[in-house]
Amino acid sequence: MTVEELIVLGKKYTSSTHAKMLLATFIEVNPLELLTILDKVVDDSIINLYKESLKALKENRPIQYVIGHVNFYGLQFKVNENVLIPRFETEELVENIKNYLEKKNITNPKILDLGCGSGVIGLTLKSFFKDADIILADISDEALQVARENASNLNLDVNFIKSDWFSNVKVDKYDVIVSNPPYIKTDEEIEEIVKNNEPALALYGGVDGLDCYRKILKDINKYLKDDYLIAFEIGYLEGRDLKELIKDTIPNSKVTIKKDLSDKDRMLFVEKNID
Repeated sequence: MTVEELIVLGKKYTSSTHAKMLLATFIEVNPLELLTILDKVVDDSIINLYKESLKALKENRPIQYVIGHVNFYGLQFKVNENVLIPRFETEELVENIKNYLEKKNITNPKILDLGCGSGVIGLTLKSFFKDADIILADISDEALQVARENASNLNLDVNFIKSDWFSNVKVDKYDVIVSNPPYIKTDEEIEEIVKNNEPALALYGGVDGLDCYRKILKDINKYLKDDYLIAFEIGYLEGRDLKELIKDTIPNSKVTIKKDLSDKDRMLFVEKNID
């Protein structure tokens, strides 16, 4: 079969965009290049893989898991069912941390990424700050394995710890502590494709969505340098309650909630209050 015939076949199972993305991945070209090679005959082994993957998409499996990787901040990360699929909002979180460190002129920051999942946050920051000392921590062995593979593939030297938040993290002082913890409420309705595919361990944060933040904040003070940044991704309705929780647990702090590109509260930053 030719590229054109496979695209037509793919449209019977999924959107034109996903069909092209899938095929382009398997024949190792940019999706935009497909139109220039419509008459190219594709090997049977790739055709069979393409057909199997189309069936997976039709069964509502996320294309990121089918392909096996995602692009995050210009870097390619492996993903599978053991880790969350990175979202654009998390790229915005990373961008804000990067801007903070550059503004402070910190070129060799010490950073702790709690609940690292696939490692996109900590590893992307390492790609910006080559001299950074970065620890990636997660309770899931399977997630840590994915993060290790990503670090190896990207040739980035970081440290890994299996830890339930701070439980196994040696007390040390960090410039930045960042986390995108589970924050979906137990009874919150979410997309079926997310609920049925992505790991529940990384999604749900208790009745009010704040359980994991409470666990982090309970111990965080002893891990902060005198001048610090705490960076959280948050549920868009949780900012106000989390802000109050932080005021109780981190005295003399400045809390800033920022919106994402969809104009929803999505990031919360805590710094030392210098007023």
